[in-house]
Amino acid sequence: MTRAAAVKDVVKGLAMASHPGPTVAVTTLVTVVAWSAGRDLAGCLLVAAAILTGHLSIGWSNDAIDATRDTSVDRKDKPIVLGLVSRGTVWTGAAVTAAACIPLSLASGLLAGLAHLVGVASAWAYNLGLKSTRISWVPYAVAFGLLPSFVTLGTSGTWAPWWASAAAALLGVGAHLANVVPDLADDLATGVRGWPQRLGWLARFLAPLPLAVATALLVIAPPGPVGVVGWIALVVVAALLVVIVAWKNAPFLVTIAVAAVSIVALVIRGDALVQ
Repeated sequence: MTRAAAVKDVVKGLAMASHPGPTVAVTTLVTVVAWSAGRDLAGCLLVAAAILTGHLSIGWSNDAIDATRDTSVDRKDKPIVLGLVSRGTVWTGAAVTAAACIPLSLASGLLAGLAHLVGVASAWAYNLGLKSTRISWVPYAVAFGLLPSFVTLGTSGTWAPWWASAAAALLGVGAHLANVVPDLADDLATGVRGWPQRLGWLARFLAPLPLAVATALLVIAPPGPVGVVGWIALVVVAALLVVIVAWKNAPFLVTIAVAAVSIVALVIRGDALVQ
């Protein structure tokens, strides 16, 4: 293999190990919310950089920690198992981006930065062991629930409205359930006993519940009338939730779409997060 081909494999492997779908989606959506809350271009770029580096560190640490487990069940969707990138390289990427995330988060202000860093630390705690416990949902609730306050604390210096934090936390819990469903068999075979694994087949049918409540909060709870866009969002999300229930191995992108539709509806409302 030529040096160029080897570098190409490493880059591809790192991209795959970063969990690109959630990473790109969360970075984009939080940046859009920051813009809608009044952040200028520089502020939005700082938010994007903080969220991106945080998620890269979370995704890479997840694959590095799970490498032995993934190899034992021959996960063909994992770049370390495929030999595209080494476990050490992925660990290095996780460490570098975690270190970069600290100053990038704090650049939005001390409280805002700490809020985001607590969320990132919570996600790392999930990777390091909480994923195999009954409270595996807690890191998701904490990490996602703090994202609105990361935006508002860095913009107006205030905590996000309760409904925004609650909705974000519920989106995280719903994402946790939906993300695990396709991998239940592999997880159980390798000893992972988190909340969704203990629920078994019920996880597939419970996943839409927190997602539905989150959407309702984001559409109905903000001040002012729901409007046509809000009602359309509720209908679209209802259809997507039916897909999650009906399609056993529904792509995780469907869950991301639920979050995207809900947040776009909120952004169109205007300055809902500005207090």
